[in-house]
Amino acid sequence: MHKRTRKRLLPAVVAGGALAVGAFTLLPSTALAGQSGPAPHQSATQADFEAAAAEYHVPVSVLLGVARQESGLQSHSGYSNNAGWGFMNLTDATPEMLRKGPSGITGDSELTSATKHPELHTLLTAAKLTGIPADDLRHNRRDNLRGGAALLASYQKQLTGQTSDNASDWAGAVAKYSQMPNERAAQSFVSDVFASIRSGVRQTTSDGQQVTVQADPSATPATGQLAELKLAKTDPNTPAECPKSMDCQFVQASSTGVQVSNRPANGIKITQIVLHTTEGSYDAAIRTFQGPNAAAAHYVMRSSDGAVTQMVSDKDVAFGDGNYDSNLHAIQIEHEGFSAFGAQWYTDVAYQQTAKLVKYLADRYDIPLDRQHILAHDNVPGGKTADLAGMHWDQGNEWDWTRFMKKIGAPFDDGTSGVGPVGSVVTIAPTFNKNLQTFTVCPADDPTGSTPVCTPKTVPASSLFVHQGPSEDSPLVLDANVHPTATSGTDDVSDWSTTVQAGQQFVVADQQGDWTAIWFDGQKGWISNPEGKNTIPTTGVKILTAAGTTTAPVYGTAFPDPSEVPAGWGPDAQNPITAPNYGIPVGQAYVADQPPVNGQDFFPSRQGVVTGAKQYYTVQFNHRYVYVNAADVTVTTA
Repeated sequence: MHKRTRKRLLPAVVAGGALAVGAFTLLPSTALAGQSGPAPHQSATQADFEAAAAEYHVPVSVLLGVARQESGLQSHSGYSNNAGWGFMNLTDATPEMLRKGPSGITGDSELTSATKHPELHTLLTAAKLTGIPADDLRHNRRDNLRGGAALLASYQKQLTGQTSDNASDWAGAVAKYSQMPNERAAQSFVSDVFASIRSGVRQTTSDGQQVTVQADPSATPATGQLAELKLAKTDPNTPAECPKSMDCQFVQASSTGVQVSNRPANGIKITQIVLHTTEGSYDAAIRTFQGPNAAAAHYVMRSSDGAVTQMVSDKDVAFGDGNYDSNLHAIQIEHEGFSAFGAQWYTDVAYQQTAKLVKYLADRYDIPLDRQHILAHDNVPGGKTADLAGMHWDQGNEWDWTRFMKKIGAPFDDGTSGVGPVGSVVTIAPTFNKNLQTFTVCPADDPTGSTPVCTPKTVPASSLFVHQGPSEDSPLVLDANVHPTATSGTDDVSDWSTTVQAGQQFVVADQQGDWTAIWFDGQKGWISNPEGKNTIPTTGVKILTAAGTTTAPVYGTAFPDPSEVPAGWGPDAQNPITAPNYGIPVGQAYVADQPPVNGQDFFPSRQGVVTGAKQYYTVQFNHRYVYVNAADVTVTTA
């Protein structure tokens, strides 16, 4: 047999507190830095940035550019494995913080050693420089900005002996502020900060305040200063398959989690990129993937700086997601963090570096940039009926799909929200930071051990709940295979069966007031959609309906028929899913956005590839996709 079961990873470093999310907007501003309060046309946050910059003689464009790169101008609380706080991401991964932190994680050997690194407690350094109490640096916006400005100024003086009014002179200080130990990663950070300085910053922060800095097109970083930092260099001969601007190394995974192949040269097309969450630390994931009997992923990304370790060559098959058909055609990317606390771990730099890697891979392998091919593990179905209920639920609800798809150049949210008539198609598109959803986190959902009892948590989310009727009081839709003894689904953070996700597409089944019904999971499911704000009318996709007078079967895999496989090769079964409601009943309709492909299988001991005659559509069925035999459906274009 050539199948593997993916294992959960080890507990990680530290999970932080709640996060709020910002959005981009345009607003001119000409405020004075030293005034006692904001001018009528100036936000309080703008005034705080300018006051902090003036106090420590840092160009406001540099301070705001660094803040934007560090935090996305989101007010973080104990963010990522470095435990960053506020707009300036002042890090506080000290034993005291870990004991008192939002997740209540006690230190282990990995944490204890990590706290010896100065980059993990810049907040304490800022407290010494400013005289501001550490708690104020954590929680007070203006003090957090003053702490960040003081750090930048101290780094500038260490490197050049003095501060400067010229933004171009601050490249070394900006690189040092990033705390990135690798030269390539630090250069990328500096490049992104100076891109903001050159273009200007105009943004609404997570506290609803508008900030701006006029463009400085002449700003060019003096990158020669980075040599003073003596940063580690990436091996120019590394076999890692990453964009040249990324901090990327290669460490081979254990052979037990990998199949040697030669994709796509051997005919196996790479058609998916699947995002995962490690449910543990970056280092623990790497160790686990090197260990015996471990499933592996192609890439592992660190939360704090977007550093990547590739562990499986792209040409080879990694056992990342519990469905061999998906593994066969996918590249897997693991993100350091915990799905139950996603917003604290899916950092700005992780979004940026993941987007860079995904765009590179999609271009290299001609992977469609849509939500049926750029996926999370929670979008991948079980390969057979028995596997459906046990499939993993990472990335979870707190990965911002709208933001990410924009970053890879494939936005699905163009701002034209609404809903069409019955039979038309909609794309799920809630506004992430305004879409507050309450999920229940239970001890089993939290590998950190910081959730002793089931606890509700309200967070910005990419997901919407699907109900059995058009009201909040209606039970959640039931997947009887996941909940065989229940009458409804749950709001558990791990219950993928009751939600739809941003970017997914469904056919409108009904409309009542503020509620829209969609064909979902073989049923009619209802989502809250007042004035169509959570959906976008969609055209140009394929609508699939049952071709005959009976339900069209659906599949978790797209293998050739066993009769098409040479004798003695041990074909994989290609059987329909038989769980309750799994199928496309007459009268229902589902969406595919790409042409069908031929079924395919791989036989590693012979390095043989078999391509079948039947073609299968990838169809958005519920939270996960399924496959449908093209011969079993009638296809129209929306």
